[in-house]
Amino acid sequence: QVQLVESGGGLVQPGGSLRLSCAASGRFFSINGMGWYRQAPGKQRELVATITRGGGTNYADSVKGRFAISRDNAKNTVYLQMNSLKPEDTAVYYCNAEGVRALRNGIPTPLGDYWGQGTQVTVSS
Repeated sequence: QVQLVESGGGLVQPGGSLRLSCAASGRFFSINGMGWYRQAPGKQRELVATITRGGGTNYADSVKGRFAISRDNAKNTVYLQMNSLKPEDTAVYYCNAEGVRALRNGIPTPLGDYWGQGTQVTVSS
């Protein structure tokens, strides 16, 4: 099994910053893509940012120029630096790991995709 544990959420004033972290643990060999999604009350879950194992990034238009995603492959951890936060950024933020593989009898074996339990980010004065 693979566990994703998020941290770093909280309450921040508009214009402030937060840094989210998500650490993956468990019995796996590698993770392909990692990313952050968010879900606001009454809305569908939406992509915030993703990063490939090689460092390629993708951002939602609404966060470009304000958020930065990064990852430490050695620590199996992904980060989301959020600056210039707005009230509309308020949501539960979920970490995602896709293309997770384990080594079974020396052969990379797909395990699937995994989600964290989410961390609340509230932007309010």
